[in-house]
Amino acid sequence: MNELIKNNTIETEINVDSLWLIPQRDKTGKHKNIYHGNFIPQIPNQLIRRYTKEQDIILEPFAGSGTTLFECENLNRKYIGFDINQQMIDYIKDTMGQTLYQDKYYIENCNSLDEKEIDKNIKIAYNNLDGQQVQFVLMHPPYMDIVKFTDDKNDLSNIKNLEDFLDKFKTICKNFLKYLEINKYFAIVIGDVYKNSEVIPLSFYCMDMIKKNFKAKLKGIIVKNIEGNRGKLGQAGIWKYRALKSDYFLFKHEYIFVFKKVK
Repeated sequence: MNELIKNNTIETEINVDSLWLIPQRDKTGKHKNIYHGNFIPQIPNQLIRRYTKEQDIILEPFAGSGTTLFECENLNRKYIGFDINQQMIDYIKDTMGQTLYQDKYYIENCNSLDEKEIDKNIKIAYNNLDGQQVQFVLMHPPYMDIVKFTDDKNDLSNIKNLEDFLDKFKTICKNFLKYLEINKYFAIVIGDVYKNSEVIPLSFYCMDMIKKNFKAKLKGIIVKNIEGNRGKLGQAGIWKYRALKSDYFLFKHEYIFVFKKVK
């Protein structure tokens, strides 16, 4: 990433540590915390600035409420995004409105498990964005059925079984990573789940699945914690009491796995 080092000086705002402690989410610009499960803008901001340059194309299978798109607009990157939730697609398009950035992004309701549907939309997106390949893929899938987003049977948030989740997530990775340039990067943002009185390390199962099925080098494992979790604000004592009364620990972290696609 020589672009980040010029005249022996470095981009000081890029965090190269493997532990990201973030006091609160960025709420500036178009960012609104209206969607349970959306990730904080600082994550795509850091990853996009580190692994891409201006006018590069970022591809996202789980667009959510548009967090990554809004960062791409701020950072002058092109964007292709899909989501199975039509309500969120409508929200994003309404939020973007009429903008000079209009010809630099493509977003559509799409089943990321359907290869033909993805291929068709990618072709349209390339034509609209005047591009031929993707320079970064960012994936923030549901954590199984912890938060249910839609009733669609193809929505990963309806999957209760670990094996089924990994199988479908592998299909999604195949559908999208084929568009990523060789020697470019992709990242997965994911957390673990607690089921049947046991921690299921979903994040590491996903990382292992990628290592076993795709030609990629694992370049980083980042642990991220944000203190300003609106679901737990002002309730620290209650959550601590519940944890001590039982035998579990509170989930305050997520993982960011960064990979480099290789031949």
